[in-house]
Amino acid sequence: MEALVGVLVFVVVLLASIALHEVGHMVPAKRFGVRVSQYMVGFGPTLWSRTRGETEYGVKALPLGGYVRLVGMYPTDAAVGAREPRNWFQRVAADARAASADEIHPGEDHRAFYRLSTPKKLVVMLGGPVMNLFIAVVLLVVAYVGIGVPTASTTVATVSQCIVAADAPAGTTCADDDPAAPAAAAGLEPGDRIVSYDGVAVSSWAQVSGLIRDTTDRAVPIVVERDGREVELTATPVVADRPVVDDDGLVVTDAAGKPVLRPVGFLGISPANEIERQPLGEAFAVAADGTWQTMKVVVTLPQRIVDLVSTTVSGGERDQTSIVGPVGIGRFAGEIASMDSEPVAVRAAGLLSTLAMLNLALFVFNLLPLPPLDGGHVVTALWEGARRQVARVRGASRPRPSDSARLVPLAYTVFVLLGGVGLLLVYLDIVNPVRLG
Repeated sequence: MEALVGVLVFVVVLLASIALHEVGHMVPAKRFGVRVSQYMVGFGPTLWSRTRGETEYGVKALPLGGYVRLVGMYPTDAAVGAREPRNWFQRVAADARAASADEIHPGEDHRAFYRLSTPKKLVVMLGGPVMNLFIAVVLLVVAYVGIGVPTASTTVATVSQCIVAADAPAGTTCADDDPAAPAAAAGLEPGDRIVSYDGVAVSSWAQVSGLIRDTTDRAVPIVVERDGREVELTATPVVADRPVVDDDGLVVTDAAGKPVLRPVGFLGISPANEIERQPLGEAFAVAADGTWQTMKVVVTLPQRIVDLVSTTVSGGERDQTSIVGPVGIGRFAGEIASMDSEPVAVRAAGLLSTLAMLNLALFVFNLLPLPPLDGGHVVTALWEGARRQVARVRGASRPRPSDSARLVPLAYTVFVLLGGVGLLLVYLDIVNPVRLG
């Protein structure tokens, strides 16, 4: 049931993200006087629509995106001084200009999109991606600041009963001849909150862990809070080979992917996780890092697709860093919602974070400088603006509008390629899914 709820939440937020993305285009376009004839969520057959004012609002059958139809998206033949088309590319461009011109009502050429100044075009085209960025930040603020994230605390969760080798298989149990772990020998119990270690007051697990790892095999005083009172204990850590961790708490591995070990102080305790609300800056930091990581994925997308297909064909298992499509993200949402071992707050924060990353992906992806993506229109507007500025500096007459319709053949090609990649990811997410655990 929880998994179904997670998937439903994902679908609702995805549709809301698409709808708000298009609002980000529509609102400034209307504000600048452009007539918006359609506002649609989805593609394909129309399931529902209503006309309000001069705009038809509706929902279509395939929730794979959305669009707003801005009247006069492409300049007219007269505006660009077009000639009779001589090849297929020119005919496609001419057809696009004709279809765009047909939408312009008599006497309303001034309301066509192509008539806008470059700054206004940029505001309209960037409004959608920026809306996705805004949604992502809001979701992360709710997840990190409003709910909080699991953080290792100074409370003891488990106490090892014996010393097990670091490279022992998971689930290894204690044997009769295994030496007792120092924490168990000292009398530490699950639920104890460590107040001080070796005379040093502690306030975080990172601090406790660092002090333990730096300790040699000598008796160390430990003060814990147990049942509302402080208890003084003495433990003698052992020096044992344990994995090296970096500043982020992640295990460092060698070239073969095995954990790097070094001799450190070992006590035999693990921390309990507590939900801690994070400062506002943490949400913005996560958004910035997520944007950067998404940009790196987009740059390496072709190679990642090749590797993904190769892994699936060879029968390999996808790792958690593999790219996924909507089906994969929906599966993540279902798995997060069904993690019964985690508190509801943790699952909610995880679900919101996943949806935030989806919106960051939409933000970055839509900024690619390729038509029909928003970034393609941004580049066209910048090129047109640059030509106008050069002409102004030279004292030349104002150049004609850029014939953006000439990019329609490229837009068709990009659309087909992106559609193919999307269908491929859907297929791979079904036959070889990425699993969180």
